[in-house]
Amino acid sequence: MTADLSNRVAIVTGAAQGIGRGCAERLARDGARVLLVDIDEERVQAAAHEIGAGLDAPDRLAARSCDVADGQQIRAAVQQCVDEWGGLDICVANAAVVHGADFLEIEESDFDRVLAINLRGVFLTGQAAARAMVDTGRGGAIVNMSSVNAQVAIPNQVPYCVAKGGIQQLTKVMALSLAEHGIRVNAVGPGSIGTDMLQTVIASDPAARQKVLSRTPMGRLGEVEEVAAVTAFLASDNASYVTGQTLFADGGRLALNYTVPVPDAD
Repeated sequence: MTADLSNRVAIVTGAAQGIGRGCAERLARDGARVLLVDIDEERVQAAAHEIGAGLDAPDRLAARSCDVADGQQIRAAVQQCVDEWGGLDICVANAAVVHGADFLEIEESDFDRVLAINLRGVFLTGQAAARAMVDTGRGGAIVNMSSVNAQVAIPNQVPYCVAKGGIQQLTKVMALSLAEHGIRVNAVGPGSIGTDMLQTVIASDPAARQKVLSRTPMGRLGEVEEVAAVTAFLASDNASYVTGQTLFADGGRLALNYTVPVPDAD
């Protein structure tokens, strides 16, 4: 399903690579003007240039460095959309980090750092975006990037799982609070997605491949483009009566009680 996002203005955080970049490209392909933000300025600038050149639409993409855990920085990024393009219609809060450590060993500083980016950053991004949407009076759509780990957990990913669970509730609170302003708020919960990092891991580690695919009834990794398509749907008028929901793009993982056979690698 495609959406006409012509004349829409979007911001995507964590957009230098992976799912964030895929979402930015999909929104731009559907006609939106898109500001890509990421803490890695060099990579996010390159991503915006490459996407714009590929779509022959360089004037519809821009990029800037931003730490989403810093409210002043994310508010400045949103203001750039308003100043350059006249407002903000779509916000995709995707920026996140991971930190692996056993529950008994994780440091307070690492727990706080992950939550500052993965949960507080989503709050700050959504609040800044919503304020801009209210100011223009034309409503909008906010999509938070959650995870299947909002409902299930990985033992050595303590703050990541906690943050994703928080995003699921934050999405509901935001949806209820902003409905009167014509702003819809939803989340996407990806399962195992074939980002460069995960592809590299399973290609070099048969046991990791077995573990990942045995919990995925569809028998394959999801594609970044598939998550981006769900995000674009929720951001578009095709989802005009959908708010407060988390849509899990997980290949059936959360419905699975046991494991499934894993096909031989080609």
